[in-house]
Amino acid sequence: MRKIVFLFLFFTMVSFGIHRFYVGMFQLKFVPQKNEVQITTRVFIDDLTESINKEYKTKTFIGEKKETAHDEELVIKYFNKNFKIVIDGKNQEYIFLSKEVKENSLICYFKIKNVKKINALQVENTMLLSEFPDQQNIIQFENNGQKSSLLLSGETIKGMLK
Repeated sequence: MRKIVFLFLFFTMVSFGIHRFYVGMFQLKFVPQKNEVQITTRVFIDDLTESINKEYKTKTFIGEKKETAHDEELVIKYFNKNFKIVIDGKNQEYIFLSKEVKENSLICYFKIKNVKKINALQVENTMLLSEFPDQQNIIQFENNGQKSSLLLSGETIKGMLK
């Protein structure tokens, strides 16, 4: 529990002003009553914008008043390419629900439908690594009250949670 509180406080502190840390937070929660995995992600808007602009050779306005539907499509496309989930050996597609801006972070909400149970969950996360080699992505997973976490980075882009 202290680790989660520390990570939350750390992310909150670096969310103010210009940041020097490259950290993303990815929370996954299995909700058996709904047969789904709920996913909440938090990344710095400026880092995501820079990565998407370079990846797709365009200019986006993510989290700004000038943001377009095309900008949102590129965010979803970027997530689908760089954040992959495998449940019990099967690749999963997740559905984009919504997003919001808090401070200088973009919070996105996704879900995976039709999940009856989870024995093992594998995450591959290359979010922002092409532009920011020091990027670290924290993965937290809750499965029937059991919590586990991973720290993924350029050195380790994939990990297993149970």
